[in-house]
Amino acid sequence: QVQVAESGGGLVQAGGSLRLSCAASGRTFSSNAMAWFRQAPGKEREFVAAISSSGYNTRYADSVKGRFTISRDNAKNTVYLQMNSLTPDDTALYYCAASITTYIPVGYDYWGQGTQVTVSS
Repeated sequence: QVQVAESGGGLVQAGGSLRLSCAASGRTFSSNAMAWFRQAPGKEREFVAAISSSGYNTRYADSVKGRFTISRDNAKNTVYLQMNSLTPDDTALYYCAASITTYIPVGYDYWGQGTQVTVSS
């Protein structure tokens, strides 16, 4: 069982930056691929970024490539999402997710409650 909790959301102006954190419980964190998803009002949840358990492999949605960076610190059981050059289209509830696989999967097994990111124009 893995529990994840997001933090770091907030209100930021367009062009600004935020760093989200996701703290995970459990002794298996270094064996879990992790990901960030987001859901804007009235829209379906969408994939943002993912990272393999070792951190060597990452994957990004086209909409955030070059602006967002996912990383992890296995010693701290934490995964991060550095978000730069934010636009109002990035406004959403951001979720952290954990997989039981070491590689980046299609589906994820454990989800957090989300942290709100609001970008003002």
